[in-house]
Amino acid sequence: MTAITINNRQLTIIFPGWERLMAGRRFHSVPLSAIHSTHVGERTHEFLGFRSGLAMPGIRTLGTFRHPDGTRRLVSLKHDEPVLHIRFHNTELGRGFDELRISTPDAAEVESVLSR
Repeated sequence: MTAITINNRQLTIIFPGWERLMAGRRFHSVPLSAIHSTHVGERTHEFLGFRSGLAMPGIRTLGTFRHPDGTRRLVSLKHDEPVLHIRFHNTELGRGFDELRISTPDAAEVESVLSR
């Protein structure tokens, strides 16, 4: 299961086991100062973009997505878990991504820490 850690002023998303193959990386780390906004929402069935990774609608979505409008997303979504949406000031600060969408049962708690 994808894990989120916050320490040393860094947000790190860790992709264990097979998830790293779909995400194309073992982890993704960004400084907290790169975060523009956060919110918790439900999983939607909107078009995320063209993907590199796994997409099983309604079950599991994992990988990188590029929307036709240019938005780059790193996504790890699971059915029936709240989604933490993290938007960066820009792609460079997000280390190649404009946005993260990560499902976690602790989404509200993580969002609370990030919004401080």
